[in-house]
Amino acid sequence: MLENSDIQITSIEDSIKASYLDYSMSVIIGRALPDARDGLKPVHRRILHAMNEMHLGKSAKYKKSAAIVGEVLGKYHPHGDTAVYDALVRLAQDFSMRIPVVDGQGNFGSIDGDGAAAMRYTEARMTALTEELLKDIDKDTVDFIPNYDDSQSEPDVLPARVPHLLLNGSSGIAVGMATNIPPHSLDELIDGLLVVLEDKEASLEAVMEHIKGPDFPTGGTIFGKKGIIDAYRTGRGRIKLRAKTHTEKKPNKDVIVVDELPYQVNKAKLIETIAELAKEKSIEGIAEVRDESDREGIRMVIELKRDAMSEIVLNNLYKSTQLEITFGVIMLAINNKEPKIFTLLELLKLFLHHRKTVIIRRTIYDLQEARKRAHILEGLKIALDNIDEVIALIRTSLDYDSAKAGLMSKFALSEAQSKAILDMRLSKLTGLEREKLEAELEGLMKLIAELESILKSEEKIESIIKDELLDIKNKFKCPRKTEIVDDYDDIDIEDLVPNENMVVTITHRGYIKRVPSKQYEKQARGGKGKVAVTTYDDDFIESFFTCMSHDTLMFVTDKGQLYWLKVYKIPEGSRTAKGKAVVNLISLQDDEKIMAIIPTSDFAPNKSLAFFTKNGIVKRTNLSEYKNIRSIGVRAIKLDENDELVTALIVENEEREIVLNSSIDGEENPNLDISLENEDLGAQPSEVLSEVPGESDEPSKMILIVTRKGMCVKFRLNKIRQMGRVSRGVKGISFKEKNDSVVGAAFIESNDQEILSVGELGIGKRTTADEYRLTNRGGKGVICMKLNDKTGDLIGVVMVDERMDLMALTTSGKMIRVDMQSIRKASRNTSGVKVVNVDGEKVASIASCPKESEEENLDFDSPASEQESQDFDSPASEQDTQE
Repeated sequence: MLENSDIQITSIEDSIKASYLDYSMSVIIGRALPDARDGLKPVHRRILHAMNEMHLGKSAKYKKSAAIVGEVLGKYHPHGDTAVYDALVRLAQDFSMRIPVVDGQGNFGSIDGDGAAAMRYTEARMTALTEELLKDIDKDTVDFIPNYDDSQSEPDVLPARVPHLLLNGSSGIAVGMATNIPPHSLDELIDGLLVVLEDKEASLEAVMEHIKGPDFPTGGTIFGKKGIIDAYRTGRGRIKLRAKTHTEKKPNKDVIVVDELPYQVNKAKLIETIAELAKEKSIEGIAEVRDESDREGIRMVIELKRDAMSEIVLNNLYKSTQLEITFGVIMLAINNKEPKIFTLLELLKLFLHHRKTVIIRRTIYDLQEARKRAHILEGLKIALDNIDEVIALIRTSLDYDSAKAGLMSKFALSEAQSKAILDMRLSKLTGLEREKLEAELEGLMKLIAELESILKSEEKIESIIKDELLDIKNKFKCPRKTEIVDDYDDIDIEDLVPNENMVVTITHRGYIKRVPSKQYEKQARGGKGKVAVTTYDDDFIESFFTCMSHDTLMFVTDKGQLYWLKVYKIPEGSRTAKGKAVVNLISLQDDEKIMAIIPTSDFAPNKSLAFFTKNGIVKRTNLSEYKNIRSIGVRAIKLDENDELVTALIVENEEREIVLNSSIDGEENPNLDISLENEDLGAQPSEVLSEVPGESDEPSKMILIVTRKGMCVKFRLNKIRQMGRVSRGVKGISFKEKNDSVVGAAFIESNDQEILSVGELGIGKRTTADEYRLTNRGGKGVICMKLNDKTGDLIGVVMVDERMDLMALTTSGKMIRVDMQSIRKASRNTSGVKVVNVDGEKVASIASCPKESEEENLDFDSPASEQESQDFDSPASEQDTQE
């Protein structure tokens, strides 16, 4: 029975709290976190110490891993054999350790996640680096502590001539804390240590001139230095690590080859993930993924489909797979039995301090050993100087102890000296041995003086540290594997794509492609052109335009929705390629059809987007309202029944604008929509009054709308006030003929500009804008181009620019490029000259494109004949010029 005095009353909360804290500290200190000095967790240190005790050096025979694990378990590490063997395996993996510290023989796992063979099959020994970690451990350089049952002793820390914590890194999860330290290049670490050694006040910037950043054993590319700087300055940071790839060209397709993977990424699982994403079409353009890796290195092959862009696919892979990872740096380690997050400079200084301590303890040990030996040699020298008396004393002594006592009393020798004399062999009495003894004693005296001077001089200690570091650097060449690229945040897929001029075509069935405009050579006026696309039998080119690779395309559909897409995301094809279905590029509804595509390089608020419908409705909205488009699109214009969008233009606003918004805080304003819908669409020009008070008679920016039957109306831009996105618009032109419709529009900044009109049979002309009379919007207009059987209906108009060429597309898919300046200038009420030789076809659409560079060849294989270049003009009647 317990006495009352033996019972202590305590709350269960306090008891559990104390027990949990003890457990937590045991895990933190004794298992999960590395020591900041040698960079090893207890299990790793015990493995290396056990291998050293088993004499498994770099030149020794391999020993079964099971024997090593058994030695560690039996003497130092009272935990499961699996934990010890897993730790041993990781120390031998060259894809886990920057420089392995265990030399393994057999299957020690792979980067595909394959486990190591059973410990009874594998063998191991230490590497040369491990010997540097353990060097001088027998010279009292570190403290030894009792093992778990006090039957053995083990080192509390290793002498560690190399900065192992930063060299091979460490990761572990303790209770309430975790560490994740990346590996580094040994060459850079030593250079950084030398900087700190020579300048105690060295800045992080000075050290980072040598230590560029982490260096992972699997290579890869680090994007951005911000995460590195944060980690080195504060002990925490996030590093973007990306696989290293290159692209190989094959006939009609590209092949992405992955050469290096991010650190600790499982290659087999990565391939499986990519294949699954390709199968589910989460990532478009991948035809096949296979692993061609061998003993020479990693080679992961991703074959693309014909129309896929390698840059786009690769960017999607980076976003969706572990081809790009974020390595979270937490430089947490143990120092003085306490966990702490260290900065880079603190870790470097702590390692140097550890090395200084080791060198001082080693010097003291060497000094003591030298003094002991010198003391013995001095005794032997006394004996040799009095050899006859010594021999006589020994011969007359009764036993060993009496001889020892006699030597000590007669020659004033110590017990150790007397023992050495008695143990001395007779061969030492020769003259040669005497000289050796004297030489050794002299050398020892010099060594003692040198060791004493080291202990007295901080400079000499630091010089030894420097020499040892340089020796390590020479022994272990460690060139950098991981590339570091600046400014990750500024790197975009656009940076990988050249900003070139492109011709974008879209067919009636919705196939879209882009082709460099330089593939279409300029021809003489009247040339027959080149095939621009190969279409299906029931398909044809519906529209085309020119733009730059980095421009944004705005797609407006028959439902009034607007989507946008970067030009470089459209698959590039040859001139005759069919292209790719546009529904695979933007999220169109099943019954939705694209009616207009507008390219733009920005969404500046000083610009507007003007819409023109087949029935003559025009609407203008500030371009900035379309800059943040969701994947499902936004409302762009409200269309009447039986009306459809013909074209849309980006125009520059007047200096003073009045904006009519059809939405309030993102919601539609039904009252405004009703007022616009109730506008008198049949108003005559005289009834359409000026909408801007105080406007001058001098025309500024103007809009020209043209119809299929050759009529046009020109009015000031400010006649169309800016409206909200979901507005319907106002009347732009009234039709003289019932079957007429709008086919195009142009933005005019000055009456000195010229307008190029083209008919469907290839006839065209240039006309000064001043010849088109300025009216109010909503009128029937004036003749734009005189039409007849040789011209056909009007196809459209473009503004003439000396920097631009005309690009015309026929119904069969032929495209011809013509210098606008080569087309004759004619008056408004004329037909023009032959521009395109259609050969029984018709012109489907026209557009302007930048001129070719001077280096590109010109093709004049199809010059216009005299008949083709003749005028098709005839005087216009008075009736033609009436509104």
